[in-house]
Amino acid sequence: MTAVQTVSAKSGAAGSAVFPDSDSRRYRYFEPRSKRATHYEDVTVDVQPDPERYLLQDWIISFPNGKGAYTKDNTGALSSNWHAFRAPDQEWERTHYQRQSKIEAMVQAVIANGRKSGAPKSFDKAWIKILQNHLGAWKHAEFGLGTSLMQAQRYGYTQMINNATLTNSSYKLRLSQDITLYLAEIGMDVPGFDDTAGKRVWLEDKGWQGTREAIESIMGSADYLEQYFATNIVFESLVGELFRSGFLMQVASSNGDFITPPVISSAEADYERNLANTIDLMHLLVTDNQHGAHNKKLFQGWVNKHVALANKAAAGLQPIWSQPHSKPVQYADARAQSVERIKKILGELGLTLPKE
Repeated sequence: MTAVQTVSAKSGAAGSAVFPDSDSRRYRYFEPRSKRATHYEDVTVDVQPDPERYLLQDWIISFPNGKGAYTKDNTGALSSNWHAFRAPDQEWERTHYQRQSKIEAMVQAVIANGRKSGAPKSFDKAWIKILQNHLGAWKHAEFGLGTSLMQAQRYGYTQMINNATLTNSSYKLRLSQDITLYLAEIGMDVPGFDDTAGKRVWLEDKGWQGTREAIESIMGSADYLEQYFATNIVFESLVGELFRSGFLMQVASSNGDFITPPVISSAEADYERNLANTIDLMHLLVTDNQHGAHNKKLFQGWVNKHVALANKAAAGLQPIWSQPHSKPVQYADARAQSVERIKKILGELGLTLPKE
């Protein structure tokens, strides 16, 4: 992308800066990734100002310590051009709300139709216990990641990075809400169902404490890019997909449950979008002409730290695979797929998976 060039004496006067369309009636002030700017770029690029580009008078407001509204040192990563990133999913406010609305309509229709047909009453008894305890616990994992990313998006240096992080957060919080409402609704059809059990399991069950530790470590990071990286590159591939796709969606139907898979399936589609955005951003940073080596070393450190926590979390969840009456998939197989998955993801960034 072409950076703004200013005259030697900084000025806000008309004509004092040169930008891509400064000599055109179109007034396109940024360099689009392709020949023509997309709608996403029109409403996203440079919406968040940058004193190095257009805010010649510097930040209008600053924090008490003198820092401006957004600073580059909110992450250990470095970039020669933070504004180069464009999210592959091209998502902005309108498209995000539209997609979320469609997902919610689908989820609610599935639940309503399932309850109308009396489906929850035919769930295997052991499976009902699993939904009550372990799916009930998982909603807290999704909520934790969602709140972590919500906090992280405040510190991104450009609107493009913040948009991708915030939509990621929104998807996580939506899924947590979907699970909460889903369990509450089927609980009305299943005698003795305790929709508060998930919280107790999350806080007290030994098997879930590794997952709590992994998520709380992500939440506790002071580096917003580490939070984004650890969520999508590490935790989701080694724990999130393992539990959602490798267990819930594989095992539910053989235990009489045809409602849970479509409720959870939207999360897998969400993750593919979030992962693509994350890989694209991190790839820009590891291939940066000036700072690529620094970023690659930094990211490998994040991998080493969060993979160890994710492995511990996955191991803690292993006993859940033995609890259903019908066991169409084994933990070892699901785990092998998740390990292969993260190896491919890391390979795209030139990073390696540490040995267990």
